[in-house]
Amino acid sequence: MMPASSREESPAVRNLSSMGYTAPMCGRYALEAPCSQLSQRFGLDECVDFAVRYNIAPGTDIPVVRQSPNGQRVLHLLHWGLLPHWAKDPAIAARLINARGESVAEKPSFRDAFRQRRCLIPASGFYEWKSARTAPQARLKQACYISLKSGEAMAIGGLWESWTSPAGKLIRSCCLITTAANELLRPIHERMPLIIAARDWQDWLAAPADQVAGLVRPSPGDELQAWTVSQRVGKATEDGPDLIVALPGEAPPLAVPTARSTQTTSAAQ
Repeated sequence: MMPASSREESPAVRNLSSMGYTAPMCGRYALEAPCSQLSQRFGLDECVDFAVRYNIAPGTDIPVVRQSPNGQRVLHLLHWGLLPHWAKDPAIAARLINARGESVAEKPSFRDAFRQRRCLIPASGFYEWKSARTAPQARLKQACYISLKSGEAMAIGGLWESWTSPAGKLIRSCCLITTAANELLRPIHERMPLIIAARDWQDWLAAPADQVAGLVRPSPGDELQAWTVSQRVGKATEDGPDLIVALPGEAPPLAVPTARSTQTTSAAQ
């Protein structure tokens, strides 16, 4: 979700396309719900303490909901950037922040985790940048914030891994899954995070992979809202509730198209 105009993909990143890597989208999100609220919403048996953040970026430790071996639902902090258990070089994690939902079950970097280690990443909303032409030859990127219309925390579908260094250090990491965009997001970006509905959380965490493959699809656009926000969010050091406030003169949310596309849904299944 970083502006494309401010990033260049390295050859190493491009070479990861065969492994199921997708360019940095989703790459920024916010979580303003404290542990007490998440414990109630997600039915947590255990929740580590964490700081409210409005500009969460890859490469940091983020709150992740998993199911423990004894069946409890727990929230721990995991490193955002998947480090597969077989990886030789931990630097690969910086390039595996997202997994394409269309190929997550087959790609080597993600297939083991998809079968056995799925998780939920709570988010109050996420950021994306859309093109904004101000002159015939000029293209800028305008930051937008997307959240549930209900105002509740959403659950982004993800994967997690455990990796042990040669020195014996254990690192638990995660990535977010993306799908084709729905009708609300399509004018902003071609991809969006996989949002898991509350009724499907338990299946996503614990059911066999073949039973949850159908959940990897765009969420309905009429459940989301979006509005433009300050460009300051593009700087990872910026934080604070003002980052998700609509720009002056705009009343959120942006209009949602009334016609729902079936093409995007079928493309992601």
